[in-house]
Amino acid sequence: MSTAHDAERPVPAPRLRPAEGPGLHAVDEEERDYRRGPVRLRGSQRPTRTTDQRLLESDGPADWLHADPWRVLRIQAEFVEGFGALAELGPAISIFGSARTAREDPNYARAEEIGGRLAELGFAVITGGGPGIMEAGNKGAKEAGGVSVGLGIELPFEQGMNEWVDLGVDFRYFFARKTVFVKYSSGFVVMPGGFGTFDEMFEALCLIQTHKITKFPLILVDSGYWRGLLDWIRTTVADYGTISPGDLDLIQVVDTADEVIDVIRAARA
Repeated sequence: MSTAHDAERPVPAPRLRPAEGPGLHAVDEEERDYRRGPVRLRGSQRPTRTTDQRLLESDGPADWLHADPWRVLRIQAEFVEGFGALAELGPAISIFGSARTAREDPNYARAEEIGGRLAELGFAVITGGGPGIMEAGNKGAKEAGGVSVGLGIELPFEQGMNEWVDLGVDFRYFFARKTVFVKYSSGFVVMPGGFGTFDEMFEALCLIQTHKITKFPLILVDSGYWRGLLDWIRTTVADYGTISPGDLDLIQVVDTADEVIDVIRAARA
């Protein structure tokens, strides 16, 4: 029901654009297409300022730095920097494992030996660039005269690149970093580690299983460490029917540097 107050309220005139030819009717401005690149906007989605106007304004909050479109550009930049840095690297093997592994741990010495032996075969060695197993792999490669690469990641706690990295790239995003690992590696050597190591191992395993990557050796080192996980996959997971019986054949489990090198040589042949 209308009221006297309603009657006195001015009614805004619709924004119309003139007809543009014989037989054309005026169109409500709100219904016109507003195009911003590939995006088409109408009605309440129409902006009040153009993209150029917003670009050229010098004042205002910096919230845009944390907006999704800007994140997309940062993600793109990470791929460009990573691809550019490693494009001429040549054949490489990634070594994964715990950042918490002490230098006195036998697996530190084992990772160092593996890094050196891979370098002697002509492979660059890629790690996450941090301490522990990563440091050991980089150290072995560098001391053997090979190329030692670290792909670091921004974390809440400081890690930094270890001193044995010759070529280092830091990433904000795990998924961008993992893509670079896979793209420039001819195989993964997985030492004992925690959730980050599991993430990298299962990422590679999934890509091999789904044929996203082929002829890619995935080697787990230290059968005693991995036995419980593999037994669970072999029984509970396989019995439940969520993997195929032959999927575990995609993984090779070894205990020595000699065995790692044998697997890598066979894969290369």
